Parts: sequence; structure tokens; C-alpha cells
Amino acid sequence: MKINNMEKFIIILAAVFTSIMATAQVKEGKIIYERTQQLQIQLSGQDQAMQSMIPKERKDRFEWIFGNSQSVWKAAEEVDSDGGNMSFSSGGAEIRMIMPGSNDIIFTDFVKQQKVEQRELMTKTFVVADSMRRMNWKLGEESKTILGYTCRKAIARKTQQSFRVTMDNGNMERKEVTDTLNIVAWFTDGIGLSGGPESYAGQLPGTILEIEVNNGRTHFLAIEFDPKGDMKQIKEPKGKKITPEEFKVEREKMMQEMQKNNGGTFNIKSGG
Repeated sequence: MKINNMEKFIIILAAVFTSIMATAQVKEGKIIYERTQQLQIQLSGQDQAMQSMIPKERKDRFEWIFGNSQSVWKAAEEVDSDGGNMSFSSGGAEIRMIMPGSNDIIFTDFVKQQKVEQRELMTKTFVVADSMRRMNWKLGEESKTILGYTCRKAIARKTQQSFRVTMDNGNMERKEVTDTLNIVAWFTDGIGLSGGPESYAGQLPGTILEIEVNNGRTHFLAIEFDPKGDMKQIKEPKGKKITPEEFKVEREKMMQEMQKNNGGTFNIKSGG
């Protein structure tokens, strides 16, 4: 079969384009994300002036470092010195809130399809091992640019158990509820690994640069990208590993103990 000059040109052009696309994908790097959480805190028995003093949102930053088909998610080095905690006074009592996930570390191995999380709960640290679990995503046609990368829209929905905590005259009450989370993500295939914030790494065929949960109750946005990541920081958390089910049992024990003692420290669930 003879190939004319135009066909040769098309084949060469296709080969060059494929080579450019292959080299354009990033093999390692670090992405800084800013997380914004809307806080929904209501304290019974407080006047409007006191209620207005309660923070309405919280901002903090995290970094996702990736390379060699592995990644680590953790608080950014420039994170506030309060370690992700917030506090305010109510009725003469000091209430300290521990923001969920502020000090968590998530190690992901994309080849083994496994993740290991270091989770802080009250004064204890747990190491939770699990397989990567993907949600059902619907890919859309919409696109936008984030940090110079063209990103495609994807949406998903999931349910999770969370707690509603109320304070009434110094007494803490806790109720477990089922939340339905509506998730909108924007991902790019210009970065080689299937990454993203928190446990969303590995969910989509590209790296998630923005994600919004329940109309902004939790919002992650990539604000900085460095094509060179510190590979030494990508390491699995050390400690005795437990399953997610075992972690849930331990969390329930600690929540019951805290409620029994009417502790003033509790988690604020933001829907992320």
C-alpha cells in the first residue's frame, strides 16, 4: 500500500501531537488548596448579639503532593498556629471547636488502589486503612479554566452519617442524621495523576482542581501549583492500622463519653 506525501504529513503530525500530550502531563508536583467551610452553629438561649459573634465561615489551606503513583494530603505548612481549631465564649463558657479534617493526613497508593489515613479524634490519633472507593459520577460538557488548565465538570451524590450537636443551657445534645451530599467537581486531564482534595483523590480521570459540596457548605479551590513536589513527604502514616468500621466504633465511644461529661469540645460537621 502506497502512502502519499499528505498522508505521511498527517501521520507525522499525529505522532508529534501524541508525544507533546505525553510529555505535557505532569509526573510529580504540589497543589495548594484553600478550603472554605460555612459554619451553621446555633446556641439555644442566646440573644442576637451573642449569636452574631459566632463565626459564619472558616478558611484554611492544604497541600496535595504527588509522584511515583502515590500522594499525600495534609495541612499546608503555612497553616494557622491554632491547628485548625476555633474558639469563642458563650454564657461565660469557652467553647472550642475542632474543625473536621484539619489535621488529617491521607496517603494514597494509586497502583495498589489503597489509602491510609491518619485521623485525629479528641486527644487520640488513629491510622485507618481502606481501599479506594469511587462514587458514581456524571460527566458534563461544561468547562472552565483553573490555574491555566481547562477543567471539565462532573457531578455526584452520596449519603453519609453525621452528627448534629446542640447546646442548651450548658447541656450538649447529639443526634445522628443521614446527610445527602450534592457534589460538583472540576477536573483536568492536563495533570497526569487522578488526584484531588481529601478523599476525592482517585475519583475522576484527572486531577480535581475545584470541588463544591452542597452549594458551598464546603468548597475546595486549587490556588497554587508547583511542578516540583517534595517526594520525601509522600509517606504512609505509621501506627497500628484499623478498619473504617473499627474507627466508627471508637468514635462513637468517645462521643458518648464526651456527651456524658458535657464537654465543651465538639466537631462541627460542614457537609464535606
